[in-house]
This record gives sequence, C-alpha cells and structure tokens, in this order.
Amino acid sequence: MIALLRGFLWLTGFWLLGETLVVLLGLPVSAGVVGMLLMTAMLMLRVGRLEDIAAASQPLIGLLAMLIMPGVVGVFFVADDFAGQWLAVAVALVGGTLASVLTTLLLMRRFMPPEPSAAATEEASP
Repeated sequence: MIALLRGFLWLTGFWLLGETLVVLLGLPVSAGVVGMLLMTAMLMLRVGRLEDIAAASQPLIGLLAMLIMPGVVGVFFVADDFAGQWLAVAVALVGGTLASVLTTLLLMRRFMPPEPSAAATEEASP
C-alpha cells in the first residue's frame, strides 16, 4: 500500500513539475507531456523507484479510456472553431491512429519474446 502511495506521489510530483515548467517558460505543450518526459528521463537514469511508479500506474491503465474521455468530449465544445478544417482534422486523426498502431506493432516485435512455433511445441510434448 505504501508503494502505491509513493508511486502516486511520484506521478503527481512530475505532473506538478511539468505544470511549473510550462507556466514559467511559456511552453506550448501540455504539462502532463512535459512531466512524462521528465519522468522518462529519470527512469532512464535509474534515479527513481520503478516499483513504486509501476504500482501506481498499473491501475490507471485500466481506466485509460475514462481518462481520455474529457478531452474527446471537449472537442464538441470547440466544433465551431474547426468548421472549415474538418478534412485536416480527419487526416490528422487517421494518420495519428495509424502511426500509433504501427509504433505499437514495432515496439511489440522488438521487445516481446517470440512465441514458440507449433513444431517446437509438439516436439516438447510427450
């Protein structure tokens, strides 16, 4: 339970650090993105406790659709601003989705162990 609380403290701390940098430097990027990049750098340098962050992050993955919904719903409130740009928005959405799926595919192929073939499975069974 303590690991979960420490993990949420890490996540909240990096979000606040990102928010601070965005406000102070006037960056045109979301505070969550800046915080996530800073956390990624910290984890790559192996400074923080990955177990704590993983304990807090794992339950959030199941809620990911609910975390994305406010942004999706918010698009309907600014629909008038996109009145003449729906083709560009549609192309960006389709292109972004395809790029995301392709990136996920390449990362899975790179980092997941290969599944045993059917021939190897039959040889291993008595």
